[in-house]
Amino acid sequence: MKKIIDTDFQPHKIDQIEDCIKYSLLPAIFNDQYVFVSTEEKIIDALNFYNKLSLPYNIILTDKDSFDRLNNKLLEIKAQNELQNTTSIEDEIEEELSLDDFLKNGLNILEENSAPIIKFVNSLFYQAINKRASDIHIETHESFGLIRFRIDGVLFTQATIEKNIINLVINRIKVISNLDISEKRTPQDGRTQIKIAEHATDIRVSIIPTYFGEKVVMRLLMESSEIPTLSELGFNEEIIKGFKTLLEHSYGMILVTGPTGSGKSTTLHAFLQIISNPEKNIITVEDPVEYKSNSINQIQVNSKVGLTFASGLRSILRQDPDVIMVGEIRDKETATTAIQAALTGHLMLSTLHTNNASATISRLMDIGIEPFLISSSIIGILSQRLVRVLCDCKEKDYTDYSEYGLDGEIIYKAKGCKKCNFTGYNKRKAIGELFIMNDYVKELIAKGTNDIELKQAMIKEGMTTLKENLIIMLKNGETSIKEAIRVGLRD
Repeated sequence: MKKIIDTDFQPHKIDQIEDCIKYSLLPAIFNDQYVFVSTEEKIIDALNFYNKLSLPYNIILTDKDSFDRLNNKLLEIKAQNELQNTTSIEDEIEEELSLDDFLKNGLNILEENSAPIIKFVNSLFYQAINKRASDIHIETHESFGLIRFRIDGVLFTQATIEKNIINLVINRIKVISNLDISEKRTPQDGRTQIKIAEHATDIRVSIIPTYFGEKVVMRLLMESSEIPTLSELGFNEEIIKGFKTLLEHSYGMILVTGPTGSGKSTTLHAFLQIISNPEKNIITVEDPVEYKSNSINQIQVNSKVGLTFASGLRSILRQDPDVIMVGEIRDKETATTAIQAALTGHLMLSTLHTNNASATISRLMDIGIEPFLISSSIIGILSQRLVRVLCDCKEKDYTDYSEYGLDGEIIYKAKGCKKCNFTGYNKRKAIGELFIMNDYVKELIAKGTNDIELKQAMIKEGMTTLKENLIIMLKNGETSIKEAIRVGLRD
């Protein structure tokens, strides 16, 4: 029995992989031979299990770090094997079965490796995809756990669970995301993939420690083939026409602004789908890469190794790019590099966290960018929001809304039915205020104008504001006053 330390063993897949992990006898490939790997501390259990097997593999002893690395690789293989069968989730779980019902019907969910825990987590993913959720939240409180889905930008509670069960659910998610089950004191980030009906969905996993336990947020990511077009996003024809005019430029900066969750990344990727072709070298730097695409080169920010937006952008400029997309401008260094790229013959796309188009200019000035650089680099600004659209079950709202200029208009409000999960809303629509730069506004920016003057100038030059777009949706019966106020009718 040889001892080999500090080695990255390659995992070997066998049928008894679950028991091998349990008894610390790990199948591996070493020097082109099949072997079992264990440690001196766990060799007794490993030998007892080895004697029950008919596989004539030699046993190699190793150090704890090498063993743990191999163990994590095998856990990932085990998780992938289990999730390969999630194509049959629909056969196991009725479409209308809620997570609460599943808990009531589950006979024994208190064993971490039992089928009920696996089926429950599978049910969690299935229900989230079935209900069009963008995020799954798993929260630990003092005496219970909570599962919530973010649907159309709003969180809805799906199940309240006993605390001991929520801990096992979180451990299961850690296993399939290749995270450390024993680490509960520091944040962890990972990824996993599920497969339902031959359709694979990538999931970004974020875990943080809270006062009463851990909180998990899982973002369901989309493939490039699923990215909606600009018209599918809901933008009107006037704005789509403006987008296409901007994307015809060979250089300059296009900024998409709005609060978190307003669809900025989706819009940027919709832009990239329009301009993507074999003649162009398109490179992005994102945090995280939310939409995988085969037609563009994508860089994932990794601050642990010094790969930030700014450093990634500097490297991109040495890669002969035609189009660059930076996920977000957060600081002066990134903004300065992006503007220099836009001024030197590159089409630059990025996002900024501001409330409207005019505030974008002030934000860049606050970061420390000179007004003359802003006016000469930016070719267009889009400020956007996602507005929930009323379901067909909507009903008339007879409240007086003359304060919003809706005197005598027929307005509708949410009701709720089975089709919309009793929320009253079904899907979301993007609205925006788009301003294409002209000489008049560039001159104002170069002089260092304020937000109010700039907004008035943009409106004078023909920009339709977000508020005006919301009023149009209300008049068309597409959304409710409550939703319009939530999005920004009073801003």
